Amino acid sequence: MKRAIFLDRDGVLNLAINRERKPYPPRNVSEVVILPGVEKALQLLRTAKFELVVVTNQPDVSRGTSTMKEVNVINTYISNLLNLENFFICYHDDSDQCDCRKPKPGLLMQAAINLDIELTASYMVGDRWRDIAAGQEAGCKSYFIDYKYD
Repeated sequence: MKRAIFLDRDGVLNLAINRERKPYPPRNVSEVVILPGVEKALQLLRTAKFELVVVTNQPDVSRGTSTMKEVNVINTYISNLLNLENFFICYHDDSDQCDCRKPKPGLLMQAAINLDIELTASYMVGDRWRDIAAGQEAGCKSYFIDYKYD
């Protein structure tokens, strides 16, 4: 089984758009800004033989302010920029009561099954409490990037 680094997308790989002290995803590729140090960090993690897996909540699809196509165009853009292959996405909002929306561990569990990942030997990196809770619930060690969001 493989060790993995689970990475939230917005705020970990790319800049989250700050509107009224709350983080939002970019609306299109022109708003995507890869954060400083990300490319080097991913290179080091690959050298250490970690599987890199993006796990991201994209509730604007459920809310009707974005589409799956728009989200997937951004994911493809980030994938091409950073040479990332594994994206697991939840398009739901809390009211949908799905099993995949972080803080539930569904995205990580699905990735573990699909990619043969040992969760207890893996790590979750996120910028929201939901990311950290999902990682902990899945049995991963979790690292919080604190931007002091409201």
